[in-house]
Amino acid sequence: MLLVFGVGFLVLFLIVAIAEGIGDPGVPSGDVAVVEDAPADTGNVSEAEFERAFRQTAAQSGQKKPPKPGDEQYDELKEAALTSLLDVIWLKGQADEMGLSVTEKEVADEFKKLKDENFKNEAEYRKFLKDSKFTQADVNARVELQMLSTQIQEGITQDAQAPSDDAVETYYKAAKSTQFTQPETRDVRLVLNKNEAKANQAKALLEKDDSPKSWKKIARKFSEDQTTKKQGGLRKELAEGGIEEPVNEAIFGTPEGRVEGPVKADQGYYVFLVENSKPENVQELSEVEDQIKSQLEQQAQQETFSEFVADYTARWSGRTFCADDFVIERCANFKGDPHPATAPPACYEADPKEPAEACPAPVFQLVPAAPGTVTPLQPRGTPLAQRPVPAPNGEGAETAPVPLPTGP
Repeated sequence: MLLVFGVGFLVLFLIVAIAEGIGDPGVPSGDVAVVEDAPADTGNVSEAEFERAFRQTAAQSGQKKPPKPGDEQYDELKEAALTSLLDVIWLKGQADEMGLSVTEKEVADEFKKLKDENFKNEAEYRKFLKDSKFTQADVNARVELQMLSTQIQEGITQDAQAPSDDAVETYYKAAKSTQFTQPETRDVRLVLNKNEAKANQAKALLEKDDSPKSWKKIARKFSEDQTTKKQGGLRKELAEGGIEEPVNEAIFGTPEGRVEGPVKADQGYYVFLVENSKPENVQELSEVEDQIKSQLEQQAQQETFSEFVADYTARWSGRTFCADDFVIERCANFKGDPHPATAPPACYEADPKEPAEACPAPVFQLVPAAPGTVTPLQPRGTPLAQRPVPAPNGEGAETAPVPLPTGP
C-alpha cells in the first residue's frame, strides 16, 4: 500500500556523482543537509526530520525496530531516508521554479480518490498509517508531491516538438516493408514422408481424390508431420519463408488446387496442394499516419524528458550539501570512488599479490554506429563491432588498422 503514495516520477531520475562543490556553504548545526536555492524554509533537513524519515523507511522495509549504526542495513536505510527527504525539496523547488502548484482542495480530492481505490474501509487505512509510521500530514505531503511531479512531467513532455509531415513520411518509407506490409499467405495441405515411394503413393491417391475428406484419411496414414497429420495435412496462413526450402519456393510458385510433389527437402519428401491464397496487403500512409505520429511524439517526449532528468539531477545535486556522516551521491560534497565497483581490486593496486585477469578501460569510449545503420527506425544505429585485427603480415596486431564496413 505504501507504493500508492510513492513518487513515480522519481524512479526515472539518474543519480549522478557530483564532484565537491566550490563555495561549500556548510551545514548548520542540528541539520543533516542543506539545499541552496530551495523555496523559503524548505531547504534544510533537520536531524529530527531525518530520524522520523529513518523510522518510516525502516517500517516500509519490514523492520519492526529501526536498526542502529553498525547494524546490517543501517547504511542502506539511512541513505534511502535522506534520499526521500531530498526528493521532497528538489521536486518542490523544481515545481516552484516552473511556477507549478496545487491547492489544499486538489490534494484532498486526490487523496480521497487514492484512498477509495486502495483501501477497503477506514480500518484498513488506519492500519496502514500505524504500520508505516505515517501521519495524515505525511500522506497529504506524499499526495502533493505526486501531483507536482505529474505536473512537472506533463510540462516537460508538452515542450517536445511535434513530428513534421516529412518526418512521418520518412518513417513510413523506412518501415513500410516491415511494419505496414502483411505478406502473402497460403492455406496449404501437405503430406511429409521420409520415404519417397510412400510420398508418391500418397500423391497418386490424392490425384484421384483431393477432397478434404480424402486428405484427412491420407495425411493420417502417410504423413510424418505431427503438427498437421491430424488436421488433414492443413497448414493455414503459411507465409513465405515459413517452411524449409525448396518446398517454400515450390508452394509459392504453384497455382491453387493442384496436387504437387514429391519435393525433396531435409525433413523428407513433401506432397502438397495450395487451397487458397491471401495476397500481400500494404497499408497506405493515410491509414497509419496517426499511429506513426503518436509513436514519434512518444520518442520525442522521452528524449526531452531524458535531457531534463540529466539537467535536473546535475543542478539540484550541485545545490545540495550534506553533513559529514550523511554524505551520499546526491550531495555536492560527495567524493566518489572513480573505480568501477565490479573491477578487481588488483587493477588499482601498485603491487597486487594476484594480478587481475581483466581490467576495465581507463577511459570510457563511445561506441560508434556502423555506417549505413542509422535509420528513422533505429536512430542510434547498430553498434560498430570493436575487435583487434591482425596486421597483413601477421605481426603488430595492436597497431593494425581496423577496417570499417562500407555500408550499403
